[in-house]
Amino acid sequence: MKVALIQQTASTDRKANLATGLASFEKAAESGADLVCFAELAFDPFFPQDRAKVDVSHLAEPIPGPMTDAFVSKAAELGVVVVLNMFERGGGHTYDTSPVIDADGKILGKTRMVHIPDYACFHEQDYYTPGDTGAPVYETAVGRVGVAICYDRHYPEYMRALSLAGAELVVVPQAGVVDEWPDDLFEAEMRVAAFQNGYFIALCNRVGLEPKLEFSGESFVCNPEGGVVARAGKGIAEVLMCDLDLSQTKVSHARKLFHANRRPDLYGEWLT
Repeated sequence: MKVALIQQTASTDRKANLATGLASFEKAAESGADLVCFAELAFDPFFPQDRAKVDVSHLAEPIPGPMTDAFVSKAAELGVVVVLNMFERGGGHTYDTSPVIDADGKILGKTRMVHIPDYACFHEQDYYTPGDTGAPVYETAVGRVGVAICYDRHYPEYMRALSLAGAELVVVPQAGVVDEWPDDLFEAEMRVAAFQNGYFIALCNRVGLEPKLEFSGESFVCNPEGGVVARAGKGIAEVLMCDLDLSQTKVSHARKLFHANRRPDLYGEWLT
């Protein structure tokens, strides 16, 4: 299976950003991609860099809606699975959400970010309601895919839940800035998660200079052994392509050993 990570900048013009994303989707498909993923809030500026002083629901879209409609049509045309990330409006709330669209254009479901941070330039609690969709794994045309949206990747219990549900690939839509983590700590975190849980991780990061933040790009893919097998550049928009052999998940240490030797009867209550 070939995955493509779309690392693109975002202006204040949603239509232009969407057009860029669709063009990159086509480019990836022409290069043989079976699954395409986008970074966090890929088609908008990163709203949470500012405090929300008024109601922000007008910035969000329903699912289905104009954005997902465009990708549903394109996914069906190209026969390629796509994982988006967007600011969703639904049921009187707004969420940080990743719809997953199968190769036939069907929306398989949506993952909403569960854990919501709030600190300087990441005032996400002003924008996002904590997600209520859990940690679903989707049966796509090319494999079993889970999503961990940005901050959720810091929670080992969330990453393990995706593994126990049978994920072969976990897509991480990310909004990470230049030099946010010392000594490549966030990369090490994903390498360990891939190893401990026996799946591939495709972390797709934002890129570009915005009013208060500079997003670094540097998207990457880890294999179930914890090795980085593909990496995008720093500070540049590009499409990162990577071949994945999903059969590696079945022979990973996690699937052969770690899962079998778990003792949730002893420590399950610690996770509540």
